[in-house]
Order: sequence, then structure tokens, then C-alpha cells
Amino acid sequence: MKKWLVIGAIVVAVVVGLLVIGVSNLGPIIKNAVNTYGPKVTKTAVNLQDVKVSIFSGRVQLRGFRLGNPTGFKSPEAMQVVSVFVDVDEASVTQDPIIIDRIEVIRPEITYEKKGGKDNLQTILANIHRAVGSSRKAREPAAGKNSGKKLLIKDFIIKGATVNLAVPMLAGQAVTASLPDIHLKDIGKRTNGAPAAEVFKEVFSALYQKITSPAVSDTFNQGLKALRSKTGAIGEGLKKAGGDAATQLDTAQQDIKKEMGSVTDKMKGLLGK
Repeated sequence: MKKWLVIGAIVVAVVVGLLVIGVSNLGPIIKNAVNTYGPKVTKTAVNLQDVKVSIFSGRVQLRGFRLGNPTGFKSPEAMQVVSVFVDVDEASVTQDPIIIDRIEVIRPEITYEKKGGKDNLQTILANIHRAVGSSRKAREPAAGKNSGKKLLIKDFIIKGATVNLAVPMLAGQAVTASLPDIHLKDIGKRTNGAPAAEVFKEVFSALYQKITSPAVSDTFNQGLKALRSKTGAIGEGLKKAGGDAATQLDTAQQDIKKEMGSVTDKMKGLLGK
């Protein structure tokens, strides 16, 4: 009896040791994956500064995440996030799919930049869709083989997000909107896990829909109206941008209305519906 107790204790110790090693290795794995594969999916600069892992709780904190803008857009970045908290089911670290109980993205700051008939976030989303399509085709011949770990995320939450509108007519003046919180559930459950690129596509699509929603559009338009009403006090910045400041702001407001009005059709095209 004692012999079996000793063997059982050894087995438990080995299993716990393997789990601790697996969880402790999550930090470098996550950071390398984000910084290496992120740019391939978004076609922009992607940088994650640091990953802090609590070995025994399975809680991960991602710090200093930045998503760059596509070529042709002037804003330095499309998004920056100070902290992302991730609760991993540590028992699933060595399995496929890896189960993540909860992800919380806290107070992301997003820049929505318009250029002509396009915007930076729409361009990034289109890049993500193309990357996911290419990834699916690449996996088809290898069906049934190991093609990388998948993720199953029970709860994905984005809280306290703000969106800054960037259009040339504003000449540095800020128009900002707050986003309602986003809560996605059971990402990847239907297919018993999803590749990271497909997870990013689902999350970014939901984020883009919120940003281009009528509520956010109204907030932007109210901000533009407020700037237009005090054109005389804005100063030389708008004048140097060229033309009458009030006219420029009125044009910006009409552009936003037009852009938001067609967003449903854009999303249908991107999602293939």
C-alpha cells in the first residue's frame, strides 16, 4: 500500500512540475507569437513589450501592446493598450485546444483615421481576413495533422475603450468617443478551438462594428459640431490647414455621416455575406 502511495505521489509531483514548466514558459511564447506573427496577420507593426505570468494561478498580464497603422495613414498607431489580463486554464496548457477562461482588455486607446473612402481599421480588418483565408487554405492539405495549437476562449471582454477621430480637417483638434463594453463568449467553441488569427479576426470585427455604430457616429458628429460652433476660437492651426475652418469641419462631418452610413455594406463584404 505504501509503495503505491509513493508512486502516486511521484506521479502527482511530475504532473504538477510539467504544468508549472508549461505555464512559466507561456510568457516568452506569447510575446514571441504576438511580435512575430502579429505583423503577418495585420500587415502593420505589432509590438508587445512584456508578459508577466503567475505560475500557480495561471493568470497572465500583457503589458504595452501597440498596433501600428497601415501604410498611407499618418497616425503613429491604430491602438495602444496598457494592460491585458488573461486567465488560462493551466491544465490545458499542454493540450489542444488551450482553454482560456477570461481575457480582459483594459482601456484601449484606438485611433480611427479616415483617408479618402477608407479608414485605417477597415484596412487592418481586410488584411486579417486575407490572412485567415490564406491560413485556412494552407491547412487543408494537412487535415488531420498537427497544424499548431488552437484556442478556446470562454469570455473575451473589452472595457473602457476610447476612440480618437483623426481626419486632416481637424488639424490636431481632438474628437473622442467612448465605446460601450464588448463581451464575446465561447470563441472557438463551435470548432473545438480556433487558430489565433481567426480569434483575432472575430474580436477585431466586433470592435470595428462598435466603432462604426450609429451611437459612436453621433458622438463624433456632436464633437465636430462643437468644434464648428467655436471656429473663431480654434486659432491659426485650422486656417493653416487650408481654406475656411468652418467649411473644413462641415466637410469632415459630412464625410463621417457618409462613411458610417455605408459601414453595413462594408462589413458584409468583409465577412463574405
